[in-house]
Amino acid sequence: MSRHVALLRGVNLGKRQVKSAELIAAFEAMGFANVKTLLASGNVLFDGEAPERGRIEAALERHFGFEVGTVLRSQAEMRALVARDPFKGRLEDADTKLYVTFLAEPDARTLPMPCGIAGDFEVVDLTEREVFMLAFRLPNGRFGLGMDQVSKHFGSKRLWTSRNFNTVLKAAA
Repeated sequence: MSRHVALLRGVNLGKRQVKSAELIAAFEAMGFANVKTLLASGNVLFDGEAPERGRIEAALERHFGFEVGTVLRSQAEMRALVARDPFKGRLEDADTKLYVTFLAEPDARTLPMPCGIAGDFEVVDLTEREVFMLAFRLPNGRFGLGMDQVSKHFGSKRLWTSRNFNTVLKAAA
């Protein structure tokens, strides 16, 4: 058995509320062990053999009554992302946040490079299944509003979800 991370798309938004205890119970009912949510219930760590995304999504939909898009990575893959140092040692500060967009299927290299909007966001690295972005504080106090261009590129038919790099660091640990 190995450790895995399920990154759930669109939970705890509006009427799509998922309590951590219920999510843990749902993953345990699927036969996974050592289940734990991370930071919020949109991130689940669990032990199991080669989890199948379709099986997990179907079980979550049955349990919660709505679709829950799921992107899976092994904890080893998360550790490899951290070791890759995609942000070249750059850390978050008051004016810059670090984000990773995870794709369920390899497709990230279709993103035209360079990609970004000066003073808004910048794509700094790609793998086949991840996009690494810097988001800059805008005059209105928000970060990287133009990053939605990246999600529009991948569209609604492809499964993707984004996380702050701090979440990746915690999932890898």
